[in-house]
Amino acid sequence: MTTTTPPVTAGTQDTSGRSTRASRVRKRLSGRTATLVTIVIAVVWTIPTFGLFVSSFRPEAQLKTTGWWTFFSDPQFTLQNYQDVLFGRNASSGQLAAYFINSVVITLPSVLFPIAFAALAAYALAWINFRGRDWLYISIFALQIVPLQMALVPLLSFFSRGVSLGGVTLMPAWNLDGAQNFAQVWFAHTCFALPFAVYLLHNFISQLPKDLMEAARVDGATHPKIFRTIILPLIAPALAALGIFQFLWVWNDLLVALIFAGGSDVTAPLTVRLAELAGTRGNEWQRLTAGAFVSIVVPLIVFLSLQRYFVRGLLSGSVKG
Repeated sequence: MTTTTPPVTAGTQDTSGRSTRASRVRKRLSGRTATLVTIVIAVVWTIPTFGLFVSSFRPEAQLKTTGWWTFFSDPQFTLQNYQDVLFGRNASSGQLAAYFINSVVITLPSVLFPIAFAALAAYALAWINFRGRDWLYISIFALQIVPLQMALVPLLSFFSRGVSLGGVTLMPAWNLDGAQNFAQVWFAHTCFALPFAVYLLHNFISQLPKDLMEAARVDGATHPKIFRTIILPLIAPALAALGIFQFLWVWNDLLVALIFAGGSDVTAPLTVRLAELAGTRGNEWQRLTAGAFVSIVVPLIVFLSLQRYFVRGLLSGSVKG
């Protein structure tokens, strides 16, 4: 009896090649050496954070005379450091509760705005044909090369003087004051985040199956409907990964917030206040350790709660198919 072997098409070879490469990558990342290296990096990275955590609960006298590792031989525990830093009555104690709220007010819109705008722009650049699309994408990609510091003075001029051309005012000065300065920080962070956000999301959206888009258009779906019902659910891991990156960047930022929000307690974030404590009360270690841990606890919670989406977002674009 003669057995006929079905022909192997190029598509089958391509799919099998991708699967083989993907399995090789997974095998290398799950090997003993990779696991050992990961454990070592995790331990080295975690020890300073753990030491900071232990130090934040130690009394002032012990903290200034012994290392944090002596806590296990002579454990002494106090919450006074956090009480002073968060709700202390004098200015030198920290009073971080108000600055903590300012950081939240600055961070949330500064994360949501660039993600929303970048997702719309990435979809348009990937699936809407218009003249100059490729050049526009290249221009957005090239903006990542421009150092952030070069845009600070033009942005300050834009906020304080507006935009004029030939004596004609195209956009008046913002002239914001007090809590209104939050808008300047949101605008600045959104501008700085958009080039990378558009580039990252474009890579994910452009890899989605073309047949899926064509089937939706045949069924009469418009671009807004396709974006809302098909694109957004499929790129959720990428949005989560981008959201974590942007959240960590904005929450830990000092330069942009100090320049555009000012150093007043009305708009200044935690990073500005911690810098003041380190500069003016550098000998108050017990307050600095407590204040530092207050500032990192929220990023830790955000990262740990979205970790599975973060990993999926990083890996979903690494192997196509």
